[in-house]
Amino acid sequence: MSAVDPNQVKFMQRALEMARSVWGNTHPNPMVGAVIVEDGVVVAEGATAPDGGPHAERLALLARGKPPRPGATLYVTLEPCSTHGRTGACTEAIIAAGIKRVVVGATDPNPEHAGRGFALLREAGVEVITGVLERECTDLNLIFNHWITRKGPLIAAKVASTLDGKIACRTGESRWITNEASRADVHRWRRLFPGIAVGAMTVLKDNPRLTARSPAQPEWSPWRFVFDGLLRTVVDKNLPALFTDEFRERTIVVTTPHGGLGYVRKLREMGIKVWIFDSPTQRVPFADFRRKCAEERISGVLVEGGAQLISELIRARQLDYLFAYHAPVVLADDKAKSILVGLRPERIDQGVRLTEARIEEFDGDVLMRGVVKYPDKMLIDETVFGAR
Repeated sequence: MSAVDPNQVKFMQRALEMARSVWGNTHPNPMVGAVIVEDGVVVAEGATAPDGGPHAERLALLARGKPPRPGATLYVTLEPCSTHGRTGACTEAIIAAGIKRVVVGATDPNPEHAGRGFALLREAGVEVITGVLERECTDLNLIFNHWITRKGPLIAAKVASTLDGKIACRTGESRWITNEASRADVHRWRRLFPGIAVGAMTVLKDNPRLTARSPAQPEWSPWRFVFDGLLRTVVDKNLPALFTDEFRERTIVVTTPHGGLGYVRKLREMGIKVWIFDSPTQRVPFADFRRKCAEERISGVLVEGGAQLISELIRARQLDYLFAYHAPVVLADDKAKSILVGLRPERIDQGVRLTEARIEEFDGDVLMRGVVKYPDKMLIDETVFGAR
């Protein structure tokens, strides 16, 4: 677009609201919102149904209940699909409905389909306007976009630290660095990711539930991964909540043959899933974990700790995306625990950077999130990592 049309922005914002209304419910499909506008008024809306159900455009047309009036415009956050799949091509439904103007936010990220929907609509005489709130519409589906272009899960991590990069005082005390608004946002992202992961030491220290909890919705559990190469979380008689609560069948322990078959059997008898990966050490090979997630159609995993697990992901170049929450606090103590460790860059350009970065503020806390970009040469400190 050569100029921003405020009406197009307004109606696309409404389409985005519709897409967000199905936050986390559409995997492995993208969240999409659609609205039909007649004479400057929204007359019908739709959002992607769960996997296997109708797409947003079809639901908006169904909600209209009758053919749209001449001059109606369809606003949709993502390029209408041009393949039949299980629900039929949305381009065909739009053309059959007689809509002659479509305004779109983001282009289909699939290289095999990108732009094809636009071309089919234009061939049928439909005016197509693209790129309205494109950045926001693209960002909405960061998990799907990675899944469809990389053919595997988005491995993301969440860290929360002081301004000087500390996650705990020298005493180990860490609650709470970030504020309640930031923690609520974390639960929002938990609701989006199909899987959440932590290391064994985080489980033993914090005994987390790893569920999405918010006042407006019932508690929900993603797949809960525990990286525990030695199965230390099973040794004690007082088992973690992840192994005993009402969501225990959503828990998957990720381990190696070094953990012991007796503990594996114990977990499986409790209804806990166990993924065992061959490894010369107690560390789980992240590339093998990524492949297994792809096989199981788990399109995204959010790693919430500990710092060592996330640092190891970075060292292995297996972290794709980072959420970094910073509180307006400075500890100024070199004995306080640092957020990430294990690299030893000698120049700034050897550091790990975030691209496509977005910044949000939560009552004084600041979130920076973005795609992880690794330097061509990454220097590793081999003395840092012990047993996980």
